[in-house]
Amino acid sequence: MASTLKHRHAGCGSVTAEFSLILVAFLMLVCGILEVARIIYLFNTLQVVTLRAATQAAQRNFRDAADMDAVRRHAVFRDTPGVLPLGAPVSDSHVRIEYLALAGSAGAMMTVIAPSALPSCPVSNKLNCMKDPYGPSCIRLVQARICDPAYADSCHGVPYQGLFSFIRIPLTLPMATAIVPAEALGVRPGDPACP
Repeated sequence: MASTLKHRHAGCGSVTAEFSLILVAFLMLVCGILEVARIIYLFNTLQVVTLRAATQAAQRNFRDAADMDAVRRHAVFRDTPGVLPLGAPVSDSHVRIEYLALAGSAGAMMTVIAPSALPSCPVSNKLNCMKDPYGPSCIRLVQARICDPAYADSCHGVPYQGLFSFIRIPLTLPMATAIVPAEALGVRPGDPACP
């Protein structure tokens, strides 16, 4: 009887050790699946974020900073400044909105209009485009991208930040881009020309 009890205790110890090894492997597998699912979520959601930002920016006054901040917040599904849900580190500050002109022969090339070269107001843009639709200060397209805000003069990808600190994934999130035609850009019927 004592030897049976001794074997039973020895069996319990090995079962506990085997269970803990299997549990660790199972939890690592679950964490890995969650990370891969989140990466897929981010790749898809970032494209939606840029499309939302570009579509709204095409209808809003590009000279109104508060309006443009609201567009960026709305693009990341927020009413206040902050991080994209389940999308850290991407926040509204990562959404870069740029205005494009069609230059070259019959608008063959898209060029980013520098902020200093933007028209003084949406009505001026409308007049510029009526005079010369392929001019360098005629906003024809709106582009939204996901860029690292640490680089103001160029667009760099955002490093992936994992859910679990013990899983390191050396990944840069895609620089998702959406380009839409410029619409009203905030012009309302009867708006006067700006100074």
